[in-house]
Amino acid sequence: MIDAPLPRAPRTRIGRFFDSDIWYSFIRSPLVILSAVVSIAFFAAALFAPWVAPHNPFDLASIDLLDSSLPPVWLEDGDTRFLLGTDDQGRDILSTIIYGARISLFVSLAAVFFSMVLGITLGLVSGYVGGRTDAIIMRIADVQLAFPAILIAMLIDGVVRGLLPRDLHGDIAIYVLIFAIGISGWVQYARTVRGSTLVEKNKEYVQAARVIGIGPVIILWRHILPNVTGPVLVIATIHLAIAIITEATLSFLGVGVPPTTPSMGTLIQVGQDYLFSGEWWITIFPGIALAVLVLAINLFGDWLRDALNPKLR
Repeated sequence: MIDAPLPRAPRTRIGRFFDSDIWYSFIRSPLVILSAVVSIAFFAAALFAPWVAPHNPFDLASIDLLDSSLPPVWLEDGDTRFLLGTDDQGRDILSTIIYGARISLFVSLAAVFFSMVLGITLGLVSGYVGGRTDAIIMRIADVQLAFPAILIAMLIDGVVRGLLPRDLHGDIAIYVLIFAIGISGWVQYARTVRGSTLVEKNKEYVQAARVIGIGPVIILWRHILPNVTGPVLVIATIHLAIAIITEATLSFLGVGVPPTTPSMGTLIQVGQDYLFSGEWWITIFPGIALAVLVLAINLFGDWLRDALNPKLR
């Protein structure tokens, strides 16, 4: 008598992920693995900045002006307390980069989330309702696409600052920056989601949901939205890199976070005044950190776009 084989236990969701084409593509690409590791390292350092950074650039009691403009530790007159040197205020460059990445990533993630929520909502409504509503939303998107995102963000930031009292500018600068970057980036989400919604709303499962009396909001939330999240995830990853660059640019131009707040843009802006006087480390190291972070996120986003494209599998 031959024993019947025992039934296999159902695989968990994690097990199915490790058996998927996406995971296989990820582990087969050393460059993508490196970009993921670098991105995670930046996020981890920013998240645990109070424990990772050697110094706290916000603690005025620990900052000494006598330590200002010290070179990196491997150069003459370098101090072992400051691995990458100090800026014009005596703040440790490495610590300001870590805390600056924390602020830049917070602003960028919040702006991407705001853009994503706004764009997905308008895209679902535009594609599902159609008619005049679709025409109005898409014409607004077309007009905004005619202007660079950085100009839209600068315009919104300037208008909001002009409407608010001057003594509130420093307290709400980060939130104004999030709103400005978020408003400038919703169009790509809306256009992508609208196109996917136009396809999905004519499929049989949506028509069946209408027949049994399910409302439009439930159909959009439970049925159509889960089927359009793939492209949105790719756009959000790439948009994160763009948001980081936008935040750094606005801060560099003096319309982002306050100059006293360490962020990627303010560090580069402060250091440019000393670049040709020999104190190059004040701006070079933050610039390198910004470039490495954006490059790593872009490489990961490009891989994710290809991995989630069924035509390229």
